[in-house]
Amino acid sequence: MIQTGTAQDRKPTARERILDTAYDLFSRRGIRAVGVDEVVERAGVAKATLYRHFPSKDDLVLAYLQLREQRWTFDWVEAEAQRRGATPEDQLLAIFDAFDEWFHQADFEACSFINVLLEMGTAHPAGKASVEHLKNIRSIIGRLAEAAHLEDPESFARSWHILMKGSIVSAAEGDHDAARRAKALARLLLDQHRPPSAAGDCRSQLAG
Repeated sequence: MIQTGTAQDRKPTARERILDTAYDLFSRRGIRAVGVDEVVERAGVAKATLYRHFPSKDDLVLAYLQLREQRWTFDWVEAEAQRRGATPEDQLLAIFDAFDEWFHQADFEACSFINVLLEMGTAHPAGKASVEHLKNIRSIIGRLAEAAHLEDPESFARSWHILMKGSIVSAAEGDHDAARRAKALARLLLDQHRPPSAAGDCRSQLAG
């Protein structure tokens, strides 16, 4: 599971225990299947303590999604892309290298934003929040596309995000090699969005 946890040099606060517990439960089992009573029991706090920090279950779910964005989108996807790739194009492709390792983990839990969006729908606050968190992922892709001087970065980001989301769903179906398949398609998408001269140069290099 993609998780950074709380600082190890101090005892976590009650709020952190509640949120970490909700993070674990919601990530693995979804929103509707997890009740407040279970979160309270697992976190070792009183129900009144939970409601002092999170006035409703919806508030807890929204906080979970924000934490998921920090841990998964920024601290893992974006950070791994930067660590693995020397250029913007390399960083884009490196996302699928990170996904490949993730898909082979025994505790692979898929994309919480997709899961919550499909479970709760766009009319629910958690569904709306998930749409925004997914949009933020596309923003990261768009910035990398601009840095790589690709044509129509917004369209590219949407197409690239389709490959990301599709590979996650395929992995959830049991295709552990979905990231490698998506990466092969991603290379074609990169070539389609390069300026004509750059795309020609790339094909010439491959031919040589």
